Amino acid sequence: MVPGSSRTDPRIALPWIVRLRYAMAAGQAFTCLGVGLFLGIPLPLPWLLIPPALVALSNVWLATRARPASGSAPEFTVIWIFVLDTLCLTAALLLSGGPNNPFSLLYLVHITLAATILTQRQTWALGALACVCFGLLFWNPFPVAALEMHVHGGRPNLHLIGMWMAFAVASALVAMFSGRISQLLREREQSLLRMQEELAKKERLASLVTLAAGAAHELSTPLGTIAVVAKELEHYATRTSPNSAVAEDCRLIRSEVDRCGGILRRMSLAGAEPVGEALENVRVQDLLLAAGQAFGRQDLRLDVAPNAAAAVLRVPRHAIEQALLALVKNGLDASAPGTPVTLRALQWKPDTIRFEVTDAGAGMTEEALRRAGEPFFTTKDPGKGMGLGIFLVRTLAERLNGHFELSSQLGAGTRAFLDLPCQLAHPPVNAGSRT
Repeated sequence: MVPGSSRTDPRIALPWIVRLRYAMAAGQAFTCLGVGLFLGIPLPLPWLLIPPALVALSNVWLATRARPASGSAPEFTVIWIFVLDTLCLTAALLLSGGPNNPFSLLYLVHITLAATILTQRQTWALGALACVCFGLLFWNPFPVAALEMHVHGGRPNLHLIGMWMAFAVASALVAMFSGRISQLLREREQSLLRMQEELAKKERLASLVTLAAGAAHELSTPLGTIAVVAKELEHYATRTSPNSAVAEDCRLIRSEVDRCGGILRRMSLAGAEPVGEALENVRVQDLLLAAGQAFGRQDLRLDVAPNAAAAVLRVPRHAIEQALLALVKNGLDASAPGTPVTLRALQWKPDTIRFEVTDAGAGMTEEALRRAGEPFFTTKDPGKGMGLGIFLVRTLAERLNGHFELSSQLGAGTRAFLDLPCQLAHPPVNAGSRT
């Protein structure tokens, strides 16, 4: 079966099917009237007009399903419409010569349409129905003398039976090759859509990198001013007018300014690298310890599974640390004060390390969970976040051939999973040194 994600929505084809069915019903009615009235060939016209009338009446109902506002299931509708058309065509052929009628090839129209709209299984089912209906044409059809060139002694000859077999082969080929070609075209269309989405993500990331580099450049001057003023205040509080509390606050300000300066230097140098820095061998345990030191809070719990404690990742260290910090910060912000947040590492697969961040917050709605990862989308209060953390974490995971996923339930908290490939199961002696 063609995957549902790679098939064209039958709703797109439904308006064209409506027009085609009107044309086929009108053509069938005019043909019957022309042959019976103008050519003088005896036909049961009242009965022959019933099948096209059924097609036209059902098409009035089908037209309502083809409207954009309709909430119907178009695929299910198209299947049964094709079945009805096949049965109506069979009835019309039985009343006008049976297998001798040259319009029996119209069975292939519905099979071809099914191959381009429906799944392969549904197309094969419709083809099988058409073959059975073609065989029914041999059963007591209304005789038309002008068409009985292939009948001798009241029985169809080998040529007519061969036509039936040829129709079955043609139906199989149409269902197979037309369906396969349509599937390949749809898969190619889906591939192009995925490429466009990836390109859009890269463009957004490039915009963020440019914004970060510009912000780092602009903020360097005010941070330098703050550092100078803090140093002067510390000197004043230490020597001119001793005040240990003020001096301690000044040292804290200078420490935080130095920290901000380091972050801004990394931001300003991140423009040329996809993940912002060179790769290095890092122990999983060291990454968790760095996260613990950054927060230093009682409500952050670190848990390293035995099978992941000595594992080594070849990753951009600071980028992974910032990603883990962003996930932990989200968990702490979502949790009530004093509620623990757990950062856990385990060997999820033989070649994959999984980081789990679990909180006991209010959880996320389905809409928020679906949109999580979009740039500048956040569920936090104004001023609490920019909505870039999860977006950058997801982008980093994709760059490193990893995977990021969120799982949440209202009232039960949220779990974030960051999977990264583990290239070294046992670290060398100098693991963690820059390469």
